[in-house]
Amino acid sequence: MKITSIILAAGQGTRMKSDLPKVLHPVCGKPMVWHALQAARVVTEETPVMIIGHGADQVREAIGDAAHYVVQAERLGTGHAVQQAESTLKGGTDLVLVSSADMPLLRGETFAEMIRLQKENDGPMTILTIVADDPRGFGRIVRDEDGDVKAIVEEAQATDAEKAIRELNVGAYCFDAEWLWEALARIPLSPKGEYYLTDTVGLAVEAGLRVKALTLDDMVEAIGINSRIHLSEAEAGMRSRVNRGHMSRGITLIDPASTYIGMDVEIGQDTVIQPNTFLRGETIIGAGCEIGPNTIITDCKIGERCEILSSVLEKAVLEDDVDMGPFARLRKGAYLSKGVHMGNFGEVKDSHLGEGVKVGHFSYIGNTTIGAETNIGAGTITCNYDGKNKHHTEIGEAVFIGSDTMLVAPLVIGDRARTGAGSVVTKNIKEDTLVVGMPARAIRKLKE
Repeated sequence: MKITSIILAAGQGTRMKSDLPKVLHPVCGKPMVWHALQAARVVTEETPVMIIGHGADQVREAIGDAAHYVVQAERLGTGHAVQQAESTLKGGTDLVLVSSADMPLLRGETFAEMIRLQKENDGPMTILTIVADDPRGFGRIVRDEDGDVKAIVEEAQATDAEKAIRELNVGAYCFDAEWLWEALARIPLSPKGEYYLTDTVGLAVEAGLRVKALTLDDMVEAIGINSRIHLSEAEAGMRSRVNRGHMSRGITLIDPASTYIGMDVEIGQDTVIQPNTFLRGETIIGAGCEIGPNTIITDCKIGERCEILSSVLEKAVLEDDVDMGPFARLRKGAYLSKGVHMGNFGEVKDSHLGEGVKVGHFSYIGNTTIGAETNIGAGTITCNYDGKNKHHTEIGEAVFIGSDTMLVAPLVIGDRARTGAGSVVTKNIKEDTLVVGMPARAIRKLKE
């Protein structure tokens, strides 16, 4: 049986008060429409059809070829939106799953259960409902005396008695495709001048056909986003879901409520995440690490048994057994080999630090390669920029750079060389040589 997903993403979202299309506002670091696509992929291998309108070009750019796009030029309601996909899908699918891009917490597992129910249903559709005290503007589910679904009444058209109904329409549907296309043409125009997809329920009931309903147990899954307040609620719900998933896989979160982990982040077993830590982008963290507190890591690869305290890392790589912080910063292109130690207020950019390197506090390392077991004293600066170009510094193995040394690139420092405290090095240093002064000069060989 061929199943295709239609994702409704054409709305303007005026209550968001934003120049960004509503469906592109992020939830846990990903546009809310991305979450809708991920859920659809759980139940179908077919490329979803996305109905776009407001900000169509921005949505296309953000999502790329993950969807087939159909533009709803006139936004005349949800029924009209689904109808725009008819020419694309008619005759080519058996079941149609319809969901909204502004409901990012709906899970693929829920969609799978809806599809299972519809396959067992001799009627044309299955809907998703929730029982809640706060209606949040959702339509009300009206049932007959036998408990069968009779209608969905939009809040704007509901009577006082209907507004008191606690069972709500979540806004996800599974249709028999052939019946859907015929029914869409018969949806009446609402008093607001729109064609509501919810009216398909009434059309089915009028024809004596059964409408099944799947009722959600988790209200969080039914959070729809129409305002920044709703966006914050969805963010909290998704963050809680992500964090519970990591904890179930053997990661300790000391305070999940203050821990922010992006959708693509991978964390190894027995790693401990301290409070107020942000793990973002395509970050991978190995086993047995301790991260935080007060740490931000974005698009980094971190090995095992690393300790990162109150630091900021971006597009960096750490091998095993690295420790750094507090208040250290790794910028793009930083590579710290096994066993590197980096003190507080240190910064590294576009540099490779060999095994066992120690970088003292208040140091800046940029455009530099450092050999194994070298010690970089506190306050060391690689002066890599001359106002026009960046220049490279090469530091050998087992070198000792004295505190407050200025290394003026381009520069090559040989193995086991040393600089005195406060040196300003402007010329290459041969191996096993001690230099001191401003500008630094060689005063003796350290090894014959």
